[in-house]
Amino acid sequence: MAVFRTPRLFALQVRHYSSTIPTSRRLNLPIDFKTTPLLHHTSNTFSAIPGLPKEGPSKRLNLCQAVNEALATALRASNRVLCFGEDVAFGGVFRCTAGLQAEFGTDRVFNTPITEQGIVGAAIGAAAEGMKPVAEIQFADYVWPAYDQIVNEASKFRYREGTTGANLGGLVIRMPCGGVGHGALYHTQSPESMFCHIPGFRVVMPRSPSQAKGLLLSAILDSQDPVIFMEPKVLYRAAVEEVPEEPYYLPLSKAEVLREGGDLTLISYGRPLYTCQAAIDAVERERGVKIELIDLRTLYPWDQETVMQSVKKTGRAVVVHESMVNYGVGAEVSAKIQEKAFFHLSAPVKRVAGWTTHTGLAWEKYILPDVARIYDGILETLDT
Repeated sequence: MAVFRTPRLFALQVRHYSSTIPTSRRLNLPIDFKTTPLLHHTSNTFSAIPGLPKEGPSKRLNLCQAVNEALATALRASNRVLCFGEDVAFGGVFRCTAGLQAEFGTDRVFNTPITEQGIVGAAIGAAAEGMKPVAEIQFADYVWPAYDQIVNEASKFRYREGTTGANLGGLVIRMPCGGVGHGALYHTQSPESMFCHIPGFRVVMPRSPSQAKGLLLSAILDSQDPVIFMEPKVLYRAAVEEVPEEPYYLPLSKAEVLREGGDLTLISYGRPLYTCQAAIDAVERERGVKIELIDLRTLYPWDQETVMQSVKKTGRAVVVHESMVNYGVGAEVSAKIQEKAFFHLSAPVKRVAGWTTHTGLAWEKYILPDVARIYDGILETLDT
């Protein structure tokens, strides 16, 4: 009797590298934020970062404290700056606005009702009248009631104003985003790609306290465009470094090369940069290659020039992000690399990102990219 065999519709996904010898390899260890080269453990490294003050005092801050300092600096710099949102008056869930109402008063720092649509709508109206409102959405997962205001009002404002020159520069919508290990369905989302589809906004995600301060000050005081400012909440307490005390402004829509290399370009932003660094260390130690690491910093409009220069040099690219892989930032970056640097590529551009599924409480660590997955992606691209 003939045996009926069900055809295999999908190839099994197998790790070709991280699960092989040497058996002593341990990749998915906790990130040591006290030693990572991505943070300024002393002020001596400020000179390597364009835009950071080279001299003057600094102090150790975590990312939450750096956001607080940036907000306080902006509120002191201009009486047009406002800060409001749910529970903002007493510091918010993560304490990023702690002490601000005591210093600047209830007219400039205040609570709102639990209405994300109302928070953003009020911010749009204030910005239209020349104010610089910083509206906080308590978690990025809860921004969706405000999506209509963001897409149909704020993003179209300058276009509708035509030659009047009116804009919503100074409007900043802050929101904590990303996984924390136990956030489950409603405290884990990374919705940045949803905002990157909208012309009229800049979308920013800092990787560290010093970056958060400089980028947030630029968003509030310098930008002629409204800004979605997304803060990886797992870094609020984990990322601690020296931060210059004086005000400084880091450029929006400008990527930063964190480490130089000639064999592969690794592109990421936010929290996954630390995972990328760990994967790079493992690959370079075993293969003797040099990998270039780029932090996009601004996700839209993103710095294509810096990325293309790197990819044309290395010939290989991997894009890493925490949000779902489907229709994500990595898809846009990969497509643009194929379009502008195709004849320089020695291998297809690879994406390593969150799986296309909702993040259940028990499965978060399996859904978000870990060191082993990034390690595999790098070696697969190098060996193609």
